[in-house]
Parts: sequence; C-alpha cells; structure tokens
Amino acid sequence: MQLKELDIEKFDQFVRNHKLKSHFLQSAAWGKLSKKKRHLTPYYLGLVDDKDQIVAATLLLQKKLPLGLCYLYAPRGYVIDFYDHDLLEEFTKQVVKFAKEKKAIYLKIDPDIIWQKTQYNGTIIEVEKQKKELYNHLQKLGYRHLGFTKNFETSQPRYTFRIDLHQSMEEIEEHFSKTTKQRINKSLKLKTTVKIGNYDDLTTFFELMMLTEDRKNFVSYQLDYYQELYKLFNEKDKAILFLGQVNMDDMLEIIKQNKEDIEKQLESLPKENLSKSNKNKQKELNKQLEKLNKDITKYQDIKEKYGNEITLSAHMIMEYGNKAWVLYAGNHNILTETYTNYHTYYEHLKYCKNEKLDIYDQFGTIGDLSKDNPRLGLHEFKKKFGGDYIEFMGEFDYVIKPFFYFVFTKLVPIYRNMVKKRKKKELKHEVSTVKK
Repeated sequence: MQLKELDIEKFDQFVRNHKLKSHFLQSAAWGKLSKKKRHLTPYYLGLVDDKDQIVAATLLLQKKLPLGLCYLYAPRGYVIDFYDHDLLEEFTKQVVKFAKEKKAIYLKIDPDIIWQKTQYNGTIIEVEKQKKELYNHLQKLGYRHLGFTKNFETSQPRYTFRIDLHQSMEEIEEHFSKTTKQRINKSLKLKTTVKIGNYDDLTTFFELMMLTEDRKNFVSYQLDYYQELYKLFNEKDKAILFLGQVNMDDMLEIIKQNKEDIEKQLESLPKENLSKSNKNKQKELNKQLEKLNKDITKYQDIKEKYGNEITLSAHMIMEYGNKAWVLYAGNHNILTETYTNYHTYYEHLKYCKNEKLDIYDQFGTIGDLSKDNPRLGLHEFKKKFGGDYIEFMGEFDYVIKPFFYFVFTKLVPIYRNMVKKRKKKELKHEVSTVKK
C-alpha cells in the first residue's frame, strides 16, 4: 500500500461516503476554507492498495512555523476503520513518514471515537473493551494522549450531545424536557416562523453572532469567513442557514386578543359581594391584564425600533455524509420570552430527520458540570433536547521532534503569558500615570 496525495474530488467522495468516519472537518471544503481564511496548507492524503482503491484517508492541515518547521493536524481524523489495527499501523507509519518530510514537529489527531455515552435517560454506557484496546494501541504506535480534558481546551470539543435520527420524530420529541416542549408550544402560539435563508441573509446571521459574542464572551469570525464557508460547502454539500423570526403585528394581535378575553372574564364577575374565590380570580385577572398592557407598549416600541419582521435566531447547520452538526448559533437579546431559539432548533432537527440523516450533533458541550462553570448554561440548554451525552476519546500527538515539541507546547505558551501580563501591567501603569 502507498500513501498518495489524492485528487480532491476522489478524496472527498471517499470521505463523504465512509460508513464509519465521514465528518465535515475532514472534507475538502474544510481544507479549502482553512487555506483561504486560516492560512493553513491542506493536504488530501489517501492510502491506496495494489488495485488503486483508497482504503484510508485524511485531511492534514499544515501550520508553518519558524526555522522551516511546522505541525500537522488531522481534524476529527483519520477516515479509517480504527479497529483494523494492521491498517491503522500501516497508515500511521506512512503518514508519519510524510510528516517527517514536511519537517513537522508533531502530528495531532482527535478522532470522533466515542469513549463513553450517557443516554438521555441517564443510563451510562461504559467504555467497551474494544475502545480500551484501541486507546492502548494508539499509544503503542507512538501517539501521546493529551488527557481526558473537561472543557474546551482541545482543538475540537471532547463532549457533545447527539440525537439518533433512526428514531421516529415522536420518540425524539418524547425525550425533550418538559420546559422545552412548553417553550416550543408557546413559540408556535406566538406565530414565530423559521425559514431557510440564503447567502444574502449571512449579514443578519453575522449580526446575531456578534450579539451572542458580546453576551457570552467568546470570539466569532468576521463576516467574510462565514460567507466563504457558506459558498464552499454549498458547492457539493450543505451549509444551511435557519432563521427564526417574529412578526410584530401578529404578536400584537395575539396579545390584544388575550387582553379582550381577560376583560370579558372580568366583566362576567359579579359587581358586588364577591366571594373569596372570585376576589382571588379578579386579582389574578387584573394582574394578567396589567402585564398584557405593558407587553403591548413594549412590543409597539420594539416594532418602531426594529421593524415588523425581526430575525431573532440564526443557526448554521453543516450537512455532510450521513450526519449534521449545529455549528454556529446566533441569537438576539430581545424578545427572549418568545422562545424563537427553541423553535429554530426544533425546525432544523425536523429538517435533518426528513433528510434521512443518521446523526444530529449539537457540536460541543462541557465535561465539567460544576455549578460555577460559566459554560453550564450552554450544557443545560443543549441537554433539554434529549440527545445522548457523548464523550470522545480526546486528542493525541505523535511527537516527531521532541526538543522543538517541548519548546513549542511548553515554553512558548509560558513566554506568551509573561508578555501578556507585562503588557497588562504596563497598561495599568500608563493609566495610573495619566490619572495623576
């Protein structure tokens, strides 16, 4: 068998149709995006047998470093039957040879091999013996495991929620939390709508991503990054934009109708000598009426500021091979009580089911579930949709140049932190001097 740089079309066809390991992060489109927007060099490699058939493949992304060195990363790679140990050994041998030719310090992989799964009902499926053997075999081959991390320390999330789309939609909905069902129903009653957007809607998507970034303190990309991603994946596969929207006139009409209903109930109560139960009812109805009047004023102000049609949620779903991933989700900070975000999730979940895909992946959560973890809210939200809680095996580095690996992974981060602290200290000194 021989490792070759493959024709990009042949490579993508193999990856897309691989029964075990198709993943959008191993696609040709992701390689192109990484080259254009991340300045990485993609290599599309395949192990070919004596009949010229591809038996394993990987996208390798090269990050160039000083002194002519580099490191290589196979995101969610390789595309191979990991349990065929002989094949994995041969593929590793040839990929490492390729990495040495490129003067790589190390080679990183983080295959989406499930280490442990907790089902929606809390049942924990323990690590299979086969996976333990693979974990040991990878280390025997020279891969260094980087630990069972609990947050977002790795290149890709170690934890996620996945929904098995072989279930009926009714079964999937049964696993939703009670509050999720209630919020979806409320959103539907308020006549929120979800539509599939197009390239022109990416501007709105980007604006919502920026709002989410400000609110949750994470870094998003610039608009041209999302535009390029959308174009590249829609050449052969799908990057689908779902837009959750409200119509303010419709909402105001519903609220006004609710107000009329309450006013009628109040009028139907006796005018004098109210019983205790009727007094309580009157009090509760007046309380509801007061809230509806405030809502009418609030929504009229929002309509005046934002217009009648408002996009509150914009989610980007990646469809590749037999799976879909909720890659990005941006949400407005107004009208959260409409639960348009929940409705949007519900609609793209139904879409993926109708597309006859196998897996719906919410792409990332945490393993540290302590109450003070700032990401716990994200975890709890995704959990409400009833998916299986998945823990992946994690990252492995194949170290080729130990000295430079130590410098790059240990000393350089320490130096960067020192520089960052020094600059912060200098800035504080400068500010205090100006104040004096």
